[in-house]
Amino acid sequence: MILGIAFKLGPISVAWYGIFIALGVVAAVAIAAWEAKRRRESVDHLINMLFLILPLGIIGARLYHVIDQWSYYSQYPSQIIGGRGLGIYGAVIGGAIGLIIYALWKKLSILRWLDIVAPGLILAQAIGRLGNYFNQELFGYPTSLPWGIYIAPENRPPQFASYSHFQPLFLYELLLNLIGFGLLLFISRRFKNKLLDGEVFGFYLIYYGIVRFILEGYKIDVWNLAGIPTARWIAGAGILIVIAVTIYRRLRRSGKSSNTQDVSKENRISENKED
Repeated sequence: MILGIAFKLGPISVAWYGIFIALGVVAAVAIAAWEAKRRRESVDHLINMLFLILPLGIIGARLYHVIDQWSYYSQYPSQIIGGRGLGIYGAVIGGAIGLIIYALWKKLSILRWLDIVAPGLILAQAIGRLGNYFNQELFGYPTSLPWGIYIAPENRPPQFASYSHFQPLFLYELLLNLIGFGLLLFISRRFKNKLLDGEVFGFYLIYYGIVRFILEGYKIDVWNLAGIPTARWIAGAGILIVIAVTIYRRLRRSGKSSNTQDVSKENRISENKED
């Protein structure tokens, strides 16, 4: 069997990677529908916005991957369209653009809908990582650990051609994403009366940003800016921005609450004087 191919339907080859991506999308939609109902939002809006989220997410994912692996695609430009490989950050950015466009069009709360899709998104990422196993990709440096993954000679980086087992980064991210999925569900329910719209999605960005920041240090031949993996720049910037915005919104809300209480107190004093 050809590496990564699950089965064939005549001339059409169905890849494991595609199967797990599809399963991830189905899971994400199911969880988002569940969250939409829990928040008393229309599932019809979710289905309709998918027609923007999915294509823009795929375009963004592919574009990010091509840029990330430009050293390869600059030599084989014919592989840019139709080749394998997707970048999660590109998918998130593209999908978020699709959601924002639809929410603006239908006058929906962007932040509320970002919260709705966040748990399903990180679950889809976990499921999609299984495809990396069959493609023999997303592995780290050579290792002698018992859970190291065997990589066929043709898929090994040239500088590590003599090594057979590598760090299974896809597995690490898969497990961490499952933990993140559980945390998002817990937080969205345990603190539902205290959270502001957008804070569940904000937690997703912080959590996944930390995961990527750590795992990028174990990757081989990644896209760098100023000697630092680009994904680390994105993750770090995302974490700082989310924290800053959350603090600002919380302080602003606290200020408004204080002003409201002061006004109420002044009204009561005024009423007592009149009496």
